Amino acid sequence: MHTVNVKAVAIFSVLFLSLGCTPSTEQQAAQETGEAITDAMIGQMIMIGFRGKHIEEVSPTIKEQIAQGLAGSIVLFDYDVVNKEFDRNIESPGQVKKLISGIQALAPQPLMVAVDQEGGRVNRLKPRYGFPDLPSAQHLGEQDNLDSTAYYARRNAENLRSLGFNVNFAPVADLNVNPDNPVIGGIERSFAADPETVIRHARTWISVHDSLGIASVLKHFPGHGSSASDSHEGFTDVSNTWQPVELEPYRQLLKTGAAVGVMTAHVYNSQIDSLYPATLSPHYINGLLRDSIGFNGVVFSDDLNMKAVHGLFDFDTIILKSIEAGVDVLTFGNNLEYDESIAPKAIEAIRRLLDEGKVSSERIKSSYSRIMALKEQLGVGSGQAQQ
Repeated sequence: MHTVNVKAVAIFSVLFLSLGCTPSTEQQAAQETGEAITDAMIGQMIMIGFRGKHIEEVSPTIKEQIAQGLAGSIVLFDYDVVNKEFDRNIESPGQVKKLISGIQALAPQPLMVAVDQEGGRVNRLKPRYGFPDLPSAQHLGEQDNLDSTAYYARRNAENLRSLGFNVNFAPVADLNVNPDNPVIGGIERSFAADPETVIRHARTWISVHDSLGIASVLKHFPGHGSSASDSHEGFTDVSNTWQPVELEPYRQLLKTGAAVGVMTAHVYNSQIDSLYPATLSPHYINGLLRDSIGFNGVVFSDDLNMKAVHGLFDFDTIILKSIEAGVDVLTFGNNLEYDESIAPKAIEAIRRLLDEGKVSSERIKSSYSRIMALKEQLGVGSGQAQQ
């Protein structure tokens, strides 16, 4: 217990000292040329979901937005939460491959195409659709056989690559602090409570996916494993349960040169930020993740339609605070709510913030640069965004 307290003191000391400093990425961006911020540059910061299993079924509105570069990334689901039916984007391997190819053909810049394919309960590409079965992270952690984890990671990564995906929202780096956690431990999404076990298996997973051109996105920073509630459903407070040791997987796993991103959690911890959950807080992202841990890659928000943020803050505040916090990709799964105009709405909101001086052009450029660097690493970059 004494060791954890020492870590806590060190972490919070670095955090509060760092908040007064301009991140190095911002300094670098500010030294670049005064290039105008185009809608297509802002669009690289937007990830959207949509309805339709075949390109002909995707609405003209969504297709036009993709063609205009108003969204740089997309995410696919099998279950439509609003309509309460398994009738969204996924039906079979051949169908998914054609859908992704059709969407990519519309885009002026190659898209990051993401999916939540963890294994176990969180498996969008299910065996009943003809995809390989994947065990849960908890099962792999309990086996504690890295060869087995590598085997299933390879099956998964080869499947994703064959379909046209290049981003997987996995592995879960949360520690299984609360086994009854309804959104992590309770559904076997964590490898283990022990950080070293999580690190070993997550590192194996990341390495295999990276070798096959798939970016792994660690989630849910700074740790969702101790929560007693689901941030999809509302306010999620970990003030009395979160422990600094939950950062250890990020400290170790983000030292790799692999294609890797980080997804934020919508958890609230009054000991770190008394006003905002992690996704909307610079204390977590610019402070802990960037300055303390030293991560300079792409940060994805968890779905901004989740009630832990969407139910508590207005749209413009969510956009502003996410960007101020250090989020690069604003994720709108368009599944908890459905709004085909969400991409242009987000771009308009960012434009207003730029015009009002609440967000700097350098801040947008820094996210754009990180996103394009990841795309290049994945082999899907193609020069500069056009107007």
